[in-house]
Amino acid sequence: MPEPHIESEAFMGGFFGVASQEDCVFDLFFGTDYHSHLGTRRAGMAVCDNGHFDKAIHNIENSPFRTKFDSEFHSLKGNLGIGCISDYEAQPILMRSHHGTFAVTTVGKINNIKEIEEELLEKDVQFSVMSNGEINPTELVAILINQKENMIDGIRYAQEKIDGSMTLMVLTERGIFAARDLLGRTPVVIGRKPGATCACFESFAFSNLGYTEERELGPGEVVILTPDGVKTLVLPGDKMKICTFLWIYYGYPSSSYEGISVERMRYNCGKMLARRDHVKPDVVAGVPDSGTAHAIGYANESGIPFSRPFIKYTPTWPRSFMPTLQSKRNLIAKMKLIPVKDLIEGKSLLLIDDSIVRGTQLRETTQFLYESGAREVHIRPACPPLVYGCKYLNFSRSTSEMELITRRVIREFEGDDVSDEVLKQYTDPDSEKYQKMIDRICELLHFTSLRYHRLDDMIESVGIDPDKLCTYCWDGRE
Repeated sequence: MPEPHIESEAFMGGFFGVASQEDCVFDLFFGTDYHSHLGTRRAGMAVCDNGHFDKAIHNIENSPFRTKFDSEFHSLKGNLGIGCISDYEAQPILMRSHHGTFAVTTVGKINNIKEIEEELLEKDVQFSVMSNGEINPTELVAILINQKENMIDGIRYAQEKIDGSMTLMVLTERGIFAARDLLGRTPVVIGRKPGATCACFESFAFSNLGYTEERELGPGEVVILTPDGVKTLVLPGDKMKICTFLWIYYGYPSSSYEGISVERMRYNCGKMLARRDHVKPDVVAGVPDSGTAHAIGYANESGIPFSRPFIKYTPTWPRSFMPTLQSKRNLIAKMKLIPVKDLIEGKSLLLIDDSIVRGTQLRETTQFLYESGAREVHIRPACPPLVYGCKYLNFSRSTSEMELITRRVIREFEGDDVSDEVLKQYTDPDSEKYQKMIDRICELLHFTSLRYHRLDDMIESVGIDPDKLCTYCWDGRE
């Protein structure tokens, strides 16, 4: 059996950068805030005003971005700026070197951080250390950039040195460098309005600020943003492997990647699920929020009514309010869901969630529905079983492979020593081992029935060239 994937330095997040002829802070503030669904712990903004740099970083675990950065909204100024929401480290990093002063923000994953750290320490490079005793990964990227004589070569060197992926923005006096990771696993979209150019992760983030979408960067493309527009410095590569989970779960409904909107893809997922299903529940429901669009697609295709038998309570429960202990996280996830009992009692429910990772929360949700009077609870995840921990991003929701319910069940059947060949059989929806695994998961989580989305149907739901999609966490294909 392959070595279990141990979580490396990883950080989910989103970013927004703007170059404007006027002060950019209004656009920077709200553009960054529109990425709050992508991170829960840290946020930051950095600006450049006629060569003078300023930045602010805050903890947003128990307070939203807008509240924490209200004072900076009024105090920061400049015509160039970058902002980020991060799940891991404090950023943007402000750096001074032979490139001059610059700020860096990143989204990606560094699997070989220890090796790079040791190599740089041999060159007498000095690092700051975060409160947990680890090196800040974004600082590491900035130091890699500094190893080359110019900014473009430095960015490319950092990306090529990193095992994993790295999308980044660099704020300088001349403008903002934006670089999509080499295989385009995460998006970078360019927006334009008179006198300003912006770049961001989520395409909807600039629409209410008066920008129109100009284009998405290609894999490995490097550009520089100025108030006058965008200029390509490194041409995009031919190969793309964008993360399919962006459509399934992490992407905001109003976003689009490679021309395919998140909401439309989720409708397609639900439609394809319905076409292969044979159960006849009374109602179809989605686990809020990401399961809702999938459920609408299922209901529209099947003709079975869509219903909301429970509501997610959000006024005082922001996504970022999540204790680090897994037991408490599960409790709070359950506490957010409020039942509508007259839509549950005596009903056969078909419930669609974006995925099943450990299974704990969905088991508790199912139990919660039974306790509220449900007669049956059929579960339909909107993606295939997660069998492999993501090596490229922290967007697949899977951390250590050993935490995945699929791996626990496979270990129960096969023991600890499982060959790659046998493991592949558990990803084949037409194999006996796959069906045995699904039946056991259904039994463990107390569902009435369980049917996962097939990989081929999910890929068809996206509607772009399958070779451009990363599906590693489902099929193990590099």
